Amino acid sequence: MGRWRLVWQPWRCKKPPVLLGPALHPRNASTFPLPRQPLPPLAQTMARYLRSLEPLVSPEELEQSQQLVNEFGAPGGEGERLQARLQRRAACMENWITDWWVQSAYLESRLPLAVHSSPAVVLPKQDFNDWKGQLRFAAKLIAGMLDFKAKIDYQTLLVEYSRGYPLCMDQYSRLFASCRLPGPKHDSVLLPPPGRKPATYITVVRNFQFFQLEVYNSDGTPLTVDQIHSQLQRIRGQSWKTDKEPLGVLTSDHRHTWGQAYTTLMRDKLNRDSARAIQRSLFTVCLDAPVLKVSDARASSRLAAQMLHGGGSYSNSGNRWFDKTLQFIVGEDGSCGVLYEQAVAEGPPIATIIDHVLDYCNDPNPVRAPLIPLPLPKKLYFCFTPEIKRDIEHAKQNLDILITDLDISCFTYQGFGKDFLKRLGLSPDSVLQVTLQLAYYRAHGELCPTAESASLRRFHRGRTETIRSTTSAALAFVQAMADDKRQASEKLSLLQKAIKVHSTLTEQALDGQGIDRHLLGLKLEAIADGFRVPELFMDTSYAVASYWKLSTGQVAARTDCVMCYGPLVPDGYAVCYNPLPAHVNFSVTAFNCCQETNAEHLAGSLQKALDDVGALLGNRKDGEL
Repeated sequence: MGRWRLVWQPWRCKKPPVLLGPALHPRNASTFPLPRQPLPPLAQTMARYLRSLEPLVSPEELEQSQQLVNEFGAPGGEGERLQARLQRRAACMENWITDWWVQSAYLESRLPLAVHSSPAVVLPKQDFNDWKGQLRFAAKLIAGMLDFKAKIDYQTLLVEYSRGYPLCMDQYSRLFASCRLPGPKHDSVLLPPPGRKPATYITVVRNFQFFQLEVYNSDGTPLTVDQIHSQLQRIRGQSWKTDKEPLGVLTSDHRHTWGQAYTTLMRDKLNRDSARAIQRSLFTVCLDAPVLKVSDARASSRLAAQMLHGGGSYSNSGNRWFDKTLQFIVGEDGSCGVLYEQAVAEGPPIATIIDHVLDYCNDPNPVRAPLIPLPLPKKLYFCFTPEIKRDIEHAKQNLDILITDLDISCFTYQGFGKDFLKRLGLSPDSVLQVTLQLAYYRAHGELCPTAESASLRRFHRGRTETIRSTTSAALAFVQAMADDKRQASEKLSLLQKAIKVHSTLTEQALDGQGIDRHLLGLKLEAIADGFRVPELFMDTSYAVASYWKLSTGQVAARTDCVMCYGPLVPDGYAVCYNPLPAHVNFSVTAFNCCQETNAEHLAGSLQKALDDVGALLGNRKDGEL
């Protein structure tokens, strides 16, 4: 890629490249220097790890794990040696785990980004039903994104806070003009070159055809809504044919397969230039064709599928470049959403961007367009050799199989929202997590390893920690709920305890004192320095307790939206939720290939569990919680 290429491969360097536009308010940049992410004490992590096993393994397995923990943590043992190495790493790095986390969780994963990795955010349906409304809304959306980017460029984006703590804003500066790049063994991330001007254009895709759209005037000012709308009309005029190869589906394939196809694609100069234009663009806007209507009961689930994977190779999946960090999707029927790639950023910054953009769309800046002729948007052409066409056909088949296998159920729970729970002095997230345990227990007769993502943005370059929501307190509560002989007061007491335990785990994770990133660091430190993998990580209990059958996440946005993504394991679920003041939006996914899981069944169990938990909380006496 010549002088424009900058690839972040975190396992090859201890510090990532310095990026343009740190998203900090000048007044706050020096006032609140963020602390480094702490390295938890070894004994603390070992004790909390054993506690997390209690509701998931047998007493015999727990006893064996206890012995392995004792051996690992013994004075002068493996644990102390690896902990000392991690302490040296933490002392000399900006963040001791983030690079390893991005590498292991994302860039080394070979599963397709579609469904398996990249989350989608389903936005409220807009008030239009034709291509004219689609282009008007897309123009305002693009202008809103440029308005947000200006805050980053001019360092006027206010520092965000959570629970009184300032948060790291580093992820915002990486969201624009970045892209994941496929590789044969691991991927890498393309970032804007440090110290140089980033791209001034976006990518627009319609009917499987990609366009490079300049979004700034010659004087550096962003295009107005009217100018963007005019350019989108010109793009529509150049993309009326519908018989084009759906090149974008290549990016949905298994990463090894896509990596091989990418090598083939990039041999041709025309293809290289077009692919690089997409990769370097600020973000992508997908103008989707209308899809078949379904019943009102399934409309929200169908909409989630459209945002998550495009509906298939013969629908809108060819209108995607799944490697791109940010893709905004606008359909002719008023549907809209965001699809993002996680190697660069997590959900909360995406939610902040969404809130800003939709606010802007409701009240766009009425700037008059200058009377300057704009250049025609540049269509990006590709050379389709027989080999590339075969790769596309294989990718289409694989994607359509994956889409058929995915089961999605979305619903809005109207019984209560976060305001009701906050009035009781409860954490809405903890209540919903305990309720999820109840729903899963009723659906499957047991609890399972549950992962909830917690943000580590209190710390410099912090990403995420895992909250292990399956606790002994949750098990006691769900068992009590299954026993008709137990009194409501006892059930309420056990519910209170389970909520309190989860809230404590959440605080520990947010404080950088969770266990999963520490365990990962200990394991990777052993591997990196050629040591044998400690027996602790070969234990059956370790494998069982980290096989996340229930992957969950709260992405709290002001917008009435919900996130969705596929399960982490073939026989698991993914449940996302957005607690709003008076209701909660949920998405539940599972794979049809597993006979034991069913997204609609778990969604129904969850709604019943919410009703029962709400009834318990509603029956409390004042001052009980």
